[in-house]
Amino acid sequence: MESRQSSHGTAARTLPSVRHLAIGFFGSVMSVAGLSLAWRLASKEYGVSIAVSNTIGLVAISLFIVLTLSYLGKLLKYPDLVKHEFSHPVIGSFFGTVGISILLLSSVISSYSADAQLVVWAIGTAVTLALSVIMISRLLNGSAAPTSVVPSWLIAGVGSLDIVVTGGGLTAAWTHEVNLLAAAIGGVSAIVFFVMIFSRLVHHEPLAEAMRPSKMILVAPFAVGFIAYVNLVQKVDMFAALLFYFALFLFVIISWRLVVRPAPFSPSWWGIGFPMAALSNSALVYASAVGGEILGAIAVLLLFLLTVSIVVLSIRTLYNLIVRRV
Repeated sequence: MESRQSSHGTAARTLPSVRHLAIGFFGSVMSVAGLSLAWRLASKEYGVSIAVSNTIGLVAISLFIVLTLSYLGKLLKYPDLVKHEFSHPVIGSFFGTVGISILLLSSVISSYSADAQLVVWAIGTAVTLALSVIMISRLLNGSAAPTSVVPSWLIAGVGSLDIVVTGGGLTAAWTHEVNLLAAAIGGVSAIVFFVMIFSRLVHHEPLAEAMRPSKMILVAPFAVGFIAYVNLVQKVDMFAALLFYFALFLFVIISWRLVVRPAPFSPSWWGIGFPMAALSNSALVYASAVGGEILGAIAVLLLFLLTVSIVVLSIRTLYNLIVRRV
């Protein structure tokens, strides 16, 4: 009897707990949704079956539902812990991934219902703008330690740009003004945060090992900014090209550094997914607008790297969850 109780107790202790669920895992929803949208563009440009994009999109929706219910469970069971995470100068930034996930899922849902897309987009817009106000207001309180200036701060700015990325094609009259508001907030704040983060990375001690993959977030303002700008002006002009090429430049540098000196696997690795997805989508849009075999090859290569990265991250995450390393 004692042996059975002991075995039962051991099994119970090894079950995963929502207590350890990191808010950063919503980055996986952003990554998978971004992958779905990239394959949707590929279906238009290269004749790939739309079923690929739709299947990945359903995975993103399912993942969001599971993570949302799990994190709500964490909120109910450990409210003080969630409150501490929300107020943390670094971890708190990752709450913005929830709003961005909703926005990206609105684009995924657009294949099924335009009305549902508008509703989900409006919810995502409200959540994203509210979180941007909270996070930016918090920073204006002052006394932020230099070491707290990290790439995840960009989420507050990039999140507002994602409103334009996912809502630029909406036709309701009020959505245009909301998109302009979001572009103004996202564009300016992304530039300010990028400069602050770049300065911190140059003048202060390196990021902790586990946080180094989050440097890929530096690509996001330019890749996301490219799509947002193109959605607003409805064309790919020289300014859009500059945004795309600088995003590609940063991607090459940061990717090389991560390959040469890889960080141990942790949830922060999901920080590479969405910036890569944004760059892949940008490359597909740019190659379609400008043409040329080289640009087409770059777009295909980035889509391949994005797909492989998401698959590897998913396998590593599931494995580590099973053995309780995450």
